[in-house]
Amino acid sequence: MKFLSSQTLLRSRYFLAALAGLVFAAAFPNFNIAGLAWIGPALILASAYGTKGWETFRIGYVAGFTHFLATLYWLLYMPVKGFPILGWVAMSAFLALYPATWVWLLTGRIGEGGWLRRTAWTLGGAAAWVAMEMIRARFLSGFPWNTVGASQWQMLPLIQIAASTGIYGVSFVVVWASLAMYSGVLAMFRQPTSRYVWLSEIFPPLVVVLILFVTGTSRVRNAPAGSETLRVTFVQPAIPQTMIWDTSANSNRFDQLIELTTQALTNESDLLLWPEAALPQLDRPSFSVISKLIQTNQVWMLFGADDKEEKVKPTPEDRYNYYNAAFLLRPDGTFAGKYRKRQLVMFGEYIPLVDALPFIKWFTPITGGFTPGKRATHFELDRWGGRTREPGFPPDSTNGSPVVSRHRPIKTAALICFEDTFGHLAREYVDDDTDFLVNLTNNGWFGNSAAQWQHAASAAFRAVENGVPLLRCSNNGLTCWIDSRGRLRELFRDQTGSEYGVGFVTWQIPLLAPEQKSGRTFYNRHGDWFGWICVVATAGLLLPRVIRRKR
Repeated sequence: MKFLSSQTLLRSRYFLAALAGLVFAAAFPNFNIAGLAWIGPALILASAYGTKGWETFRIGYVAGFTHFLATLYWLLYMPVKGFPILGWVAMSAFLALYPATWVWLLTGRIGEGGWLRRTAWTLGGAAAWVAMEMIRARFLSGFPWNTVGASQWQMLPLIQIAASTGIYGVSFVVVWASLAMYSGVLAMFRQPTSRYVWLSEIFPPLVVVLILFVTGTSRVRNAPAGSETLRVTFVQPAIPQTMIWDTSANSNRFDQLIELTTQALTNESDLLLWPEAALPQLDRPSFSVISKLIQTNQVWMLFGADDKEEKVKPTPEDRYNYYNAAFLLRPDGTFAGKYRKRQLVMFGEYIPLVDALPFIKWFTPITGGFTPGKRATHFELDRWGGRTREPGFPPDSTNGSPVVSRHRPIKTAALICFEDTFGHLAREYVDDDTDFLVNLTNNGWFGNSAAQWQHAASAAFRAVENGVPLLRCSNNGLTCWIDSRGRLRELFRDQTGSEYGVGFVTWQIPLLAPEQKSGRTFYNRHGDWFGWICVVATAGLLLPRVIRRKR
């Protein structure tokens, strides 16, 4: 009986679906076998071949559930008793609804009919996948983590299409090719005497992929070189999350941060970066120390800290709105600006529906309580310090009149935490004259895991989509910078070779002169036009099913 049960399990569609989900998961960091993303969707769909109705949905759900359990395993690293496994399972169970819906939409008469009909089916299937990713990036505040396109982050020529379509264009091409290969395999089984019948199935996506590689290679090779450089110092304190929560360790933690930063600024720098959650508390004593430090070194500073503002209608029990914020300090120690994080982490920085359903707060170890910011903020840095300074600049003023710099200011914007995974959000932070983006993040929640690499893989697309470099300063990795073509240019590693350790680094970031700038990318100007087309097309696929069901 046990033998028969094992055989039944091995032949089960659910076992095949789970296996397909695991194979697909290996396309993402830390395995980084990008080629598996090109067969993963086909394997998931193949596990449901010949099934109908809700059976297809359940098979797709098993594949999605297994996939997300494997790729989001780092949720188990959260240093909280009890919650990690609950959050891991709940998040995976929720996200599995998207691939399940996709499988349900596509199964039925798979790859049947003439060549045009089969090609339309593969195109529609790719559009449906993108539609699921579009919805996942927005529904319930959104979680655009590990989209199919992100698995190709090291395929530089291919991902250049993101400058026009966003990351969804890459997802579309990969899934389209996967479905075309699947359709080709089915065609061989249906017409075993036609040796090359599969070629007609894969020919259209193959041609498109070749064109993308040729044009993408040209775009990467012709990336403009900067005429100036900005010396940026990144500090990675690698503070354990348990210490961040321990207020009794604040003093010692702050002293260690200042000591590390003092060592980092032995070489002349223009801009100093601290990651999210590095500063225990922004109060008068800590600000005084920070202000003195940057005045001594004559350096701009961008760092993350909590901010608060009194409510319009405060009460004794609820007086302030609290924000996760980024602050810019001038070299004279004064505030130049601040940005308040807009995209908050669900169950980490806020608890959804807590007013209507108070019991929800018992399902999260974090009290939440942050308020989202309202708008993107741009920071401007005068080019008068460090490597960008000309001899004798800035000159003394004449007759009491202020001297105007001969250079336009350096312009940047900050993204906090996982805000750099949201393409539709990040584009709002880039204007015609933006020099680079900065991401301040704390991935110390998840130990030394694949979360850091998965985060960086997604972030690389923000550079391509907007045509500007992205500087990432993280608590425990990945501290790095990515150029405007999505290439990981430099990555911090400590003396042991680990990207998760304590340390600092100073890199020279190339800056383009105003006349070198090619202007905003098509995606930066127009946003997710391609993704929304896929959503509309998917609605067209869904409508006939709804009509037939009503009849």
